[in-house]
Amino acid sequence: MSDPTPQTLTLADDLTITRMGYGAMQLTGPGVFGPPKDRTRAVAVLRAAVELGITHIDTSDFYGPAVVNELIKEALHPYPATLHIVTKVGVRRSATGGWITSLDPADLKAQVHENLRHLGLESLDVVNLRTASFDGDGSSVAEPFGALADLREQGLIRHLGLSGITGAQLTQAQSIAPVVCVQNRYNLVDRADDDLVDRCAEENIAYAAFFPLGGAFDPLRSRILRDVARRVGASEQQVALAWLLRRSPSMVLIPGTSSVAHLRENIAAADLHLPDEAIDALNTIGQ
Repeated sequence: MSDPTPQTLTLADDLTITRMGYGAMQLTGPGVFGPPKDRTRAVAVLRAAVELGITHIDTSDFYGPAVVNELIKEALHPYPATLHIVTKVGVRRSATGGWITSLDPADLKAQVHENLRHLGLESLDVVNLRTASFDGDGSSVAEPFGALADLREQGLIRHLGLSGITGAQLTQAQSIAPVVCVQNRYNLVDRADDDLVDRCAEENIAYAAFFPLGGAFDPLRSRILRDVARRVGASEQQVALAWLLRRSPSMVLIPGTSSVAHLRENIAAADLHLPDEAIDALNTIGQ
């Protein structure tokens, strides 16, 4: 039998996070735009996440825009010392909800200050630079990442990360400042990032898999996943999340939900034991 899956990951002296985090993106209106239908319910989900032991919340000021960060502040400020909020910059929203890449250094700095203001913080634990592509377009990240590194030197940011990047872009960023996390698309079916997942583990960089159940992956279409879930007495979504945590010791998850019940189900996946034979079977899904 394999050892229990570690529940936390330490990336720096002041940064230990629960590997099962919470992604706050769904606490907005449709299309990640505008206010939630039920603000009281959204606040309750955030408070439940912390009460249930999550110390890692993923957000961004372009969720809403500003809606999610203001909800986090309303629900949780003053923040527990153990809570780490990870945000992203690099995108603006149009008046109709469109997503506009914005990597100009001056605007990136403005975005950081907006995150600070809306969250009610003097310094941000982690800021991810969101590139122009979900999967990394190979463009240089030197100028935008350098702008964030400047803010790190000023103490406005404690740690830096990257989102939607390639291995080459990670190497380029590391020549400028330390990188503590990478946030890319990865799940049971979509494993194009296998090499980067392994590299992050070797270098003690958190790999935050976004769309852990999303994109082209529909767990209900996998007979193997369905069979494993039945054998271990869990939902297919829980099995898919548990597999990700077993995939790499530096894997962290940020599944989102606007439901406390669904939040509890996601968190329970961190304690789900998957026998080695189940892992072997699940590994064949993405091949």
